[in-house]
This record gives sequence, C-alpha cells and structure tokens, in this order.
Amino acid sequence: MNPTNLRYTKDHEWIKVEGTKGIVGVTNFAQQQLGDIVYVDMPQTGTSLTAGKTFGVVESVKTVSDILAPVSGKVIAKNSDLENDPALVNQDPYGRGWIIEVELSDPEEQKNLMDADSYEKHCNQCEH
Repeated sequence: MNPTNLRYTKDHEWIKVEGTKGIVGVTNFAQQQLGDIVYVDMPQTGTSLTAGKTFGVVESVKTVSDILAPVSGKVIAKNSDLENDPALVNQDPYGRGWIIEVELSDPEEQKNLMDADSYEKHCNQCEH
C-alpha cells in the first residue's frame, strides 16, 4: 500500500509536500522493478527542476532509470546518505531512501499528480 499523504507520478516518483517544500523519492513499485540499487545520481543543491524532466538517475544491477521531477522548483537538499548506501532506496523508499528536497516554484503543480488510490490503479495496469 502506498502512503496516502504523498502524491505520485505515472513514472513512479513520489513527493511529500509541506507548504512550499517537497521531499522527492521513487516509489516502492519502482524500486521493486529496478532490483538492487547500486547508485543514485542526484543534482546539486541549487539546481532548477522542471516538472516531468529528468533530474537524476537510479542505477541497479538490472538497469539504469531516469528520475523525473514531479514538480518544478529548486533543489534545496539531497540525501547524502545515498552516496554511501544507495540500497536505502530499496529498504525504505518512502523514508530514509528519499532523494532530494525541493523548494516548489508553483505549489499548485502537485494537483496534477495522482493520489495513492489512483497510483495503485496505475501500478496494477503497469503489471499487465
């Protein structure tokens, strides 16, 4: 089950918005599909993001996958723990495996994202 306090993209990223800031990561579905994650490429603090555009890469033993920004804004923090332990994304995708924190340029953008129920239905379609 996906946390109901998050918003989701069709490309399996999540965001937890609090005010004008948001924490971004990849979903449990994504980490299961990727397999054992061995590297996470994250943008530097201060990098501008555009919703729907690539901001980083998750590399697993099976594949390399782009990470797309769920919203537009500026990176204000990155999860430096992932540099030494990228498997945190596998172990705790909605907690310690977060990737970046963003200052949203338009908090209304999050309304374009799916809630947990819609995302669950989307994942069920992806598996067929």
